[in-house]
Amino acid sequence: MARIIDIKGRKVWDSRGRATVEAEVIVGRGTTPLASGRAIAPAGASTGSGEARSVDAAQAVHHVNTRIRDALRAHSVQDQAALDRRLIELDGTPDKGRLGANAIVAVSLACAQAAAAADKLPLWKSLAGERRVALPVPQIQIFGGGAHAGARVDIQDYMVICTGAGSFAEALDWTAQIYAAAGARLARRGLLQGVADEGGYWPAFKSNEEGLAELVGAIADAGLEPGADVGIALDVAATQLYRSGLYHLVLEKRVLSAEQLHAMLLRWIERYPIVSIEDPFAEHDAAAMQAFTKAAGIQVVGDDFFVTSEKRVREAGGEEQPKAKGVATHEHFG
Repeated sequence: MARIIDIKGRKVWDSRGRATVEAEVIVGRGTTPLASGRAIAPAGASTGSGEARSVDAAQAVHHVNTRIRDALRAHSVQDQAALDRRLIELDGTPDKGRLGANAIVAVSLACAQAAAAADKLPLWKSLAGERRVALPVPQIQIFGGGAHAGARVDIQDYMVICTGAGSFAEALDWTAQIYAAAGARLARRGLLQGVADEGGYWPAFKSNEEGLAELVGAIADAGLEPGADVGIALDVAATQLYRSGLYHLVLEKRVLSAEQLHAMLLRWIERYPIVSIEDPFAEHDAAAMQAFTKAAGIQVVGDDFFVTSEKRVREAGGEEQPKAKGVATHEHFG
């Protein structure tokens, strides 16, 4: 059984040029190194207030190289659940704010990578064991807005889901074709402002709905059928729009109540091949989230709303939700 010999933390830079944490976990038998795993803690541009809390990167690296290293050395790397429990206990706070979520996540991921390397398995096989698994349908940004693009467009992500593709590789091929078509459309119309920080185009739309129309046009320009071959997914990131009980669409100079935003999103679902909407309402607007989930008939994702918190999921899941229509990211290729 491979055990942890050493853990090393480093400060590195993420894709947005922000400092974060890389952890390297070295495992072996006795003092002889056998394998290692490395991982970097990810971070999003828009975050909910209930999310686990990162600390200063240099401080987080110090925690990795001292308290975390001392606590995990000699532990079996094959028991991921036990390692994660030890990290949670070592931190001792609800929001991981003592050691830092950036330190804890990087080490946890690096442990998983090291366990796979020790067993000479790909990571997915190491985690899945004997369970039969399949790749999910990828959901990929074409237009960026919100916190990803200086709030030039209020909706944070306009994405495509290639529901008609026969494989993950084909879905990526189709998405690349749509991305190229979308860029060409924006350039022809003089709407291309650059690239947002997650790789999608930074557009100069006159309204948020214009992004949906352009995305449908790009799908068609790529030789694919909107709604049959390719669906649309949105991340509204509505917490970023929420102030004093109302939703502010800066691009359109409009202020909406929850009921008005609800009605607008339902109209969009009727007009466009939307199969998934993430965070349509603010993280504290539970009544609006529940009402929309019941009415929408598509996949509704809670990112800022749930922040992967078991407590928040249990509180929100009081009754069975209606089955979503269409195919969304949780469904698999056959």
